[in-house]
Amino acid sequence: MTYCLGIITQTGLVMAADSRTHAGVDNISTYRKLFSFAVPGDRVIILCTSGSLSLTQAVLTCVEKDIEKQAATNLYSCKSLYDVAGYIGGKIRELHDQHRAWLKKDGIDFSCRFLLGGQIQGDAPKLYLIYNQGNFIQATPETPFLQIGEIKYGKPILDYGLTYSTSLDMAARLALISIDSTMRSNLSVGPPINLVLYESDRLIINHQIQLDQGSPYLLQMDRFWETVVREAAMRLPDIRWQTHPDPEFGTARTGIEDDLPQGQHGNL
Repeated sequence: MTYCLGIITQTGLVMAADSRTHAGVDNISTYRKLFSFAVPGDRVIILCTSGSLSLTQAVLTCVEKDIEKQAATNLYSCKSLYDVAGYIGGKIRELHDQHRAWLKKDGIDFSCRFLLGGQIQGDAPKLYLIYNQGNFIQATPETPFLQIGEIKYGKPILDYGLTYSTSLDMAARLALISIDSTMRSNLSVGPPINLVLYESDRLIINHQIQLDQGSPYLLQMDRFWETVVREAAMRLPDIRWQTHPDPEFGTARTGIEDDLPQGQHGNL
């Protein structure tokens, strides 16, 4: 399992991914899940991957080969990020067609998802989630983040703290807190954490970082967030407990009286 997320705001993009892959509790490995492709001044393309490692690596290999041989359609020839999403989706379908029968025969799961973010000159930044079938959806101002992998533990952080008008710096912090919360609750997600911040219309990546196991910043953030959550809980208003029975909750039952015919309760 893995956890990747993408955030789009009025001023740019933030994308982050962990690097843990496992095939059982005794077979855990580290593989990079965030990849960037850029032609400074023309385009910035960032991909995050989840699912079958063999499938995602095969897709990325095909993408790189198309760039090397200058295929008619490749990441650097697509006219828009929408076209890039369609191109990646097509690669997923091609690989499914090649391998599905053999993998299905052995009961091997062969599914994946991609996050695609970036900007191509002449167009605004975009963020897409590409499904295993090759179709895709786009993030919007109303829903400014997309996730793949182990999404449930980190989603509440984004729901509470993120809007389309959030600054990029704050979005990056929320992304790391979201990943940290996921690592706390699911051991299949873990460092190194790769994070990219892209400012709209720059057409170059100026802000990226890898946070490894034991990173001072990760440790500091984890301790700080734990303290803040506890302090916030203590500052909540006191619970106003009910001191009298509420009819909606019913009254205590003995398990005997309610089974007796009416009028016989007093004989017990």
